[in-house]
Amino acid sequence: MPRVPLRRILVLDDFGGAAPGSADWSGLPVTFLDRKLDEEDLVARLAAEEADAVVLIRERSPFPASLVRRVPGLRLVVTTGMRNRVLDLDACDAGGIAVCGTPSLASPTVELTWGLILSLARGLPQQEQRLRQGAWQQGTGLGLEGATLSIAGLGRIGAGVAAIGRAFGMRLLAWSPNMTAATAEAAGAELVDKKTLFRRADILTLHLGLGPTTRGIAGAAELALMRRGALLVNTARGPLVDQPALIAALRSGQLGGAAIDTHEPEPMTADDPIRQAPNTILTPHLGYVTQQNFRHYFDGAVECLRAWNEGAPLPRPLNAAAKA
Repeated sequence: MPRVPLRRILVLDDFGGAAPGSADWSGLPVTFLDRKLDEEDLVARLAAEEADAVVLIRERSPFPASLVRRVPGLRLVVTTGMRNRVLDLDACDAGGIAVCGTPSLASPTVELTWGLILSLARGLPQQEQRLRQGAWQQGTGLGLEGATLSIAGLGRIGAGVAAIGRAFGMRLLAWSPNMTAATAEAAGAELVDKKTLFRRADILTLHLGLGPTTRGIAGAAELALMRRGALLVNTARGPLVDQPALIAALRSGQLGGAAIDTHEPEPMTADDPIRQAPNTILTPHLGYVTQQNFRHYFDGAVECLRAWNEGAPLPRPLNAAAKA
């Protein structure tokens, strides 16, 4: 069946206003939304705009089955990147909604991870603040050479983090629920069990997907295994870490510090208790947010949208409806 050209495309959750200038949207009937809408408001906005396509910026707006069933006019969803845990692909298939992905880069999250590791290890935020207050050197930082970096997950991002850790001369340990010794060896790391990963870490960095086996994987028992004063970095998914246990470990001094880029929910609420936790660096999910990555995202999104309008095969299909 020939495709009907798209009437209205909504780009959701463009908090920083980056999408319009990151690709050539000319000729496309597109509206950019700069704030997050709850499910009720999003359904109403899609209906009011008579929107038949949406572009999702990563996992900022959930697209569960309950929402998909309420937007019968929707024909196409483009998600930036190739995986989106809050987008129900089966529901989209059931509703005849095609879903496509876009190219993405691993390097931005790798770079941010190392920015956070270095800032945390050397206490840069505190040192900078003290300097502005008139003080000079106070305390000592952790040198990376010879320190143990424990990496949970060695996918594209974890492997990139490992490569830089090797360059710093660190000892690398690695673990994930399904990791093999060959995968760890290829990254220059030693495969260990989960308890050893936590127990031997000077710095623990998380690069796991979120699922039933990984939610809360860094809980009170695991944090208690870590060397007193060790550091934790999470640029993967907020719920990988049990937040009350993390805050307790920071307040007791069991953890020397934590750098957290991913949160639950997002955006973070004003009264989120992590805001008051000591020895933390908190960033607003910046891992993927670079000019280069957004060009990959939105050039890829525009490619999908134009292919739809031209009746061409959809690039990077993620469900059966997109392959039809």
